[in-house]
Amino acid sequence: MPATTEIRRAADRFVTKTSWLTSRHSFSFADHYDPANTHHGLLLVNNDDIVAPAAGFDTHPHRDMEIVTWVLHGALAHRDSTGNHGVIYPGLAQRMSAGSGILHSEKNDSPTAPVRFIQMWVLPDETGIAPGYQQHEIDDEALTGSLTPIVSGMSGHDAAITLHNRNAALHAARLGPSHGVDLPPAPYLHLYVTRGQIVLEGIGDLYEGDAVRFTASDGHRITATEPAEILVWEMHARLGG
Repeated sequence: MPATTEIRRAADRFVTKTSWLTSRHSFSFADHYDPANTHHGLLLVNNDDIVAPAAGFDTHPHRDMEIVTWVLHGALAHRDSTGNHGVIYPGLAQRMSAGSGILHSEKNDSPTAPVRFIQMWVLPDETGIAPGYQQHEIDDEALTGSLTPIVSGMSGHDAAITLHNRNAALHAARLGPSHGVDLPPAPYLHLYVTRGQIVLEGIGDLYEGDAVRFTASDGHRITATEPAEILVWEMHARLGG
C-alpha cells in the first residue's frame, strides 16, 4: 500500500443546519452522500456538532456500531434504553456500543449555553453483541503535551475505555505553542484538529476543523503554533478487510 497524505479542509465538509443543530460531517452522513467519501480505514463518522441550549437528539435507534463522543465545551446529557444516563463534559470520554440494538437520546444539558462535541463511529469486530456503555474522565495532565490513547481495542494500549474493535484506537492531545508530538505509525491514520492551529511536518498549517487522512503512515511530527487540541484515530485495518 503506498503512503498517502490527504488534507480535508474544514470549509469543504458537508453541513447540516436546523433551528437547533449545526453539524459538520467529515464523511457522507444522513442526506449528504458522496460515494468517494464514505470512510477512512475503519472510521465511518466524524461529526463536529453544535447543539443549541435545551435542545438535542430525541430518542432514536442504533445497531452494531461503536459510537465515541468527545465534548469540547458545554455539557451533553445521555440516556439510553439499557438504563445508562449521565452528563458528558470536556475531558470525559464516552463509548456506547449499540450492539444488537439500543435506543438513546442526547440533549444539551444547559438551558443557556450551546454544547459542542465530536462524535465518531467505527464498526465493531462482531455484530449482535450486547449493548454497552462506558465513560471515563481523562486526566488533563495526561492529555497535555502528549498523545494519549483514550479509547482502544488494540492489545498493548493502556486506554481509559475499551473499544470492541481490535484494530482501532483513538488518541487525544492538548498542545501549547511550540509543543509537538509524533503521530503513531499505522496503515490508516485520521488526524482531526478540534481547536487551535498546528503545523504538520512536511505539509504545512492545519486549523480548527481540518483533517488529514494518512495511509501507510510512518509517524509524522506535528507542532502547535497556538494552543491546540487534536484527535487521532490509529487503525490497522480498513472496512472490507
